[in-house]
Amino acid sequence: MQRNFLLFLSVLLCLGIASHTASAQPLTAPGAEIVKLADGFVFTEGPTANSKGDVYFVDEQSSKIHRWCITENKVSVFIDASAHANGMYFDKNDNLYACEGGTGSVVMYTPDGKRTVIANKFGTRHFNKPNDLWIDPQGGIYFTDPVYGNSFHVVQGGEHVYYILPDRSNVIRVIEVSGERGDFVKPNGIIGTPDGKLLYVADINGGMVYRYDIQPDGTLANKHPFAPVAVDGMTIDERGNVYLTDMGRSDVVIYSPAGEEVQRIKPPEHPANVSFGGKDFQTLFITARRGLYAIEMSVRGAR
Repeated sequence: MQRNFLLFLSVLLCLGIASHTASAQPLTAPGAEIVKLADGFVFTEGPTANSKGDVYFVDEQSSKIHRWCITENKVSVFIDASAHANGMYFDKNDNLYACEGGTGSVVMYTPDGKRTVIANKFGTRHFNKPNDLWIDPQGGIYFTDPVYGNSFHVVQGGEHVYYILPDRSNVIRVIEVSGERGDFVKPNGIIGTPDGKLLYVADINGGMVYRYDIQPDGTLANKHPFAPVAVDGMTIDERGNVYLTDMGRSDVVIYSPAGEEVQRIKPPEHPANVSFGGKDFQTLFITARRGLYAIEMSVRGAR
């Protein structure tokens, strides 16, 4: 009986090791290396891809929005004066939404570059400096509103997180940020799951990414610490893995949906943000200081 129990135990241990080994397989494609696609910028940020896989990103300091074309493999200027746009995201119709820090607005660009202001106030006050956004399946927009730079002020009385209703009839505050350690200090990166059930929000100064349950009315519930990382930007893949730009260690760290670290990717420069794009949305694009980088993955981005 004892020999049979020991044999059974050894089988379980072997299965556990095999399972761990399988889950630890890199998410990058076999033999993949980071490639620089473009450089010479001041501070790259806000990558996002349209339905064709073309990647748009900002050079925040020079106030331009650039486009990397998948068929031509080159970068061109999409918007020459973007009022210091930062985080961006495409909707289902290939309209580009941007956090326009210089005007304190969330704006939309049509594919031909026509600009429309979606929201610029909460109550009677303008937003601080919208930083990053995500569009849910219903078309509602979650965005963070911190303050960076000496010329900007906390006009909202705090650095909070908001939700623009899908019909654009109202803006609600979904995270009231206290600015205190142990609660929530400064929001930055934001991303949600394609089913619209979960929202991840980075507290960059608090060194934590939080996960929330999204309610039917767009409000948030069940705040849960997800990853102890000081994060600028983030994205998510088809398996629910969350990709975070780790500001402390200057790399991209990937966490499983269960909140376990899976892999790290280290670009040549300090990364600010990440997004999937390219052919079949199986390329991870990284904006890192003066350059735009890419690496082939074995998974696709969530869509």
